[in-house]
Amino acid sequence: MVQPANYDATSIQVLEGLEAVRRRPGMYVGGTDIKALHHLVYEVVDNSIDEALAGSCDRISITIHDDSSVTVEDNGRGIPVDIHPEKKISALTVVMTVLHAGGKFGGGGYKVSGGLHGVGVSAVNALSEWCEVEVRRAGKVHFQRFERGFPQEPVKEIGKVKDGISGTRTTFKFDTTIFKDEIDYRFDTLVQRFREMAFVTRGVTIHLMDERSNREMTFYFEGGITSFVRYLNRNRQTLHPVMYAEKQVEGVGVEAAVQYTDAFTESVYSFANTINTVDGGTHMTGLRTALTRVVNDYARKSGLLKESDPNFTGDDTREGLTAIVSIKHPDPQFESQTKVKLMNPEVQTYVAQAVVEAFNTFLEESPQAARAIVQKCLTSSRARDAARKARDLVIRKSALESLTLPGKLADCSERDTSKTELYIVEGDSAGGSAKQGRDRHFQAILPLRGKILNTERARLDKILGNNEVKALISALGTGIGDGFDLTGLRYNRIIIMTDADVDGSHIRTLLLTFFFRYMPKLIEEGHMYIAQPPLYRIEHKKQARYLYADADKEAYINELGKDAEKITIQRYKGLGEMNPVQLWETTMNPANRTLLLVNIEDAAEADRTFDMLMGDAVDPRRKFIQTHAKRVRNLDI
Repeated sequence: MVQPANYDATSIQVLEGLEAVRRRPGMYVGGTDIKALHHLVYEVVDNSIDEALAGSCDRISITIHDDSSVTVEDNGRGIPVDIHPEKKISALTVVMTVLHAGGKFGGGGYKVSGGLHGVGVSAVNALSEWCEVEVRRAGKVHFQRFERGFPQEPVKEIGKVKDGISGTRTTFKFDTTIFKDEIDYRFDTLVQRFREMAFVTRGVTIHLMDERSNREMTFYFEGGITSFVRYLNRNRQTLHPVMYAEKQVEGVGVEAAVQYTDAFTESVYSFANTINTVDGGTHMTGLRTALTRVVNDYARKSGLLKESDPNFTGDDTREGLTAIVSIKHPDPQFESQTKVKLMNPEVQTYVAQAVVEAFNTFLEESPQAARAIVQKCLTSSRARDAARKARDLVIRKSALESLTLPGKLADCSERDTSKTELYIVEGDSAGGSAKQGRDRHFQAILPLRGKILNTERARLDKILGNNEVKALISALGTGIGDGFDLTGLRYNRIIIMTDADVDGSHIRTLLLTFFFRYMPKLIEEGHMYIAQPPLYRIEHKKQARYLYADADKEAYINELGKDAEKITIQRYKGLGEMNPVQLWETTMNPANRTLLLVNIEDAAEADRTFDMLMGDAVDPRRKFIQTHAKRVRNLDI
């Protein structure tokens, strides 16, 4: 037995100042991956949004510079620069270097704020190679520079401005010794976040500029979350105008916007102090409870639900629902520093109260809209019963009752699911090559015949009647929809492998639509991948090279120079054109292959994109394809 090292007072480490953040970045910004990198920007922008919520700021600009440093500037009050009474240094230095320091702990500076832990901007400073802050306040401009969290000089006055001009400009460069793997900011990711912020912070202009690509976007929405709902539904057939609720309860501001559409899925998003709470929380529960209660009460009172009919469930009243709930709370309780779930128990009651009042009034005053909503719920209820019966036939209830695996599945022998992979392959021809070329120990193959059902345009009962979908569900072992259980997953990686042509792209999008709508956890938990088969095989002097893009082919030909005349080029139109050995070498061998991880960085935007690509409206889809066809190489949703 190994003797433990001495455990005494010398074993206790004290991390001073911001060293704790550098040592454990996951505790403060959620990790060191690309998501955490973007979180740095959000933390600084959240401070500017807090100024807007305090009524002191109406313009925020974010600039990504060529060196990937970021500047966030606002026209708020400016961070105080006078001497802090306890710390005896400038308040600006305190805010930037001391954890849990800020004006949001009840000091009267902010009634409502998103950055409540007081670690946001100081954590960003700690995780930056350098950070510079410029404050315009009381007719003067003050400046301070930091390197890896440490001030390089005291706060100094560097100029003067006209009275009445104020604000803060923060520029920082993330530390590449912490954020490794050559990650960088993505313009589209930031666009989605700032669009949401502008929707839920009515009347504030947010401007994003990317100097690396000369792309820029400006957001300003006078209509607030009502505009947000209209934006999400712009390609859907709506059943009524947007219902809007607004109420102040016990110092908590509640806003909700609701609109039903002819879609079969729900699109509901929640915000607390402008922060997108992606895991929902008590405000989301309050909204859903209120909607179900009001629809049931109205349906009973108006005779649209007979005495013999059961009440609508939450599932029934959420089909086709698009809704936003946004609360402003002086003391919100989040599940973690990254603020993905709101925990305040009283908020559920406040939101329910506001929505019940407004929705009741809306239904009473708009009987045509009310009938359309109730009819939608009735149809949903009947379809849900049919879906439950279909699901019972498809989903295995327990190990003893489990369905046999689909006959066309070529399973693997490995029983440790953390090591296994399932390739979903288009067609029997490619399926045959994949089955022969794979490593049978850990790779399973499921060939699909033709295109699966477009799940964006069908209810679950119809979807579950589709043989290809049945085979998928049986092979994965997780169940579907409400019955989904990730613990039953039989494969750690699910890899979509289709031809590099129009049909292959369509099948891939159909599959992604299905997984996004009915098994989103597979994507959220990082189990979904897209295989990257080569486009070309070029043979030169009996040596073969596989190339994955037209640009790679041209570069290789140029590299060969005069020798390029002696090459033979094979263009692969489909996976079936490769023999099993070639398919293994290029696309399935973990040592050589390239896989794209499918992720959803912004659920609202992914929701809108799938609806546009796979829904009924043709014009938006045509416009999208015409705009993006030449630019897109890989659609990573």
